[in-house]
Amino acid sequence: MRDLTARQRQVLEFIRAFALRHGAPPTVREVGERFGFTARAAFDHLKALERKGTLQRRITNRRASRTLVPLDRGPVTRSSRHEIPILGRIAAGKPIFAAENREDSLPVRAEWFTARGEDLFALRVRGESMINAHIMDGDLVLVRRQETANPGDIVAALLDGEATVKRLGRTGETVVLRPEHPTMKPIAVAGGRGDFRILGKVIGLLREF
Repeated sequence: MRDLTARQRQVLEFIRAFALRHGAPPTVREVGERFGFTARAAFDHLKALERKGTLQRRITNRRASRTLVPLDRGPVTRSSRHEIPILGRIAAGKPIFAAENREDSLPVRAEWFTARGEDLFALRVRGESMINAHIMDGDLVLVRRQETANPGDIVAALLDGEATVKRLGRTGETVVLRPEHPTMKPIAVAGGRGDFRILGKVIGLLREF
């Protein structure tokens, strides 16, 4: 980090600590609030960090996503990355991983995850039901495919042909999908309901600055 200014190092460490604590990088507003910057000054600091190689931006067809790139690692190459499919709206009657459901793909370093790349997918979040878990409308959540999860885990689930992201709970045989929003109610799913299944556990998140 010898080519970063003292303030840029502070901003970078804040972003890393925030992402570790919340599972997502801070917004421009949150960076500005932390350091007393205007939104424009915060954005300029993020752009400077991107130019110096500590933030990497991935442009998709619909949205720009940025993720932290440690300075002691080289660029992402084909041999060192996995292509994670980004799934959009899930079509009723179509398999969850059908080509028709794919918006794009996300190249991610293999060593960033303990799971194999083929066990991961990304979902684009719609709505604000998980806002108190720092998951916002338009974010990409990274999901590890698995059919079960523990109470308290944030999961991607398929219900009535639609993918949803919620916190998992259980009451006896009933599965409870809990939003993280003060005005939204949980969804109770009776045991054995055929139109419900867990797609995977949310393990990470990407957000546009």
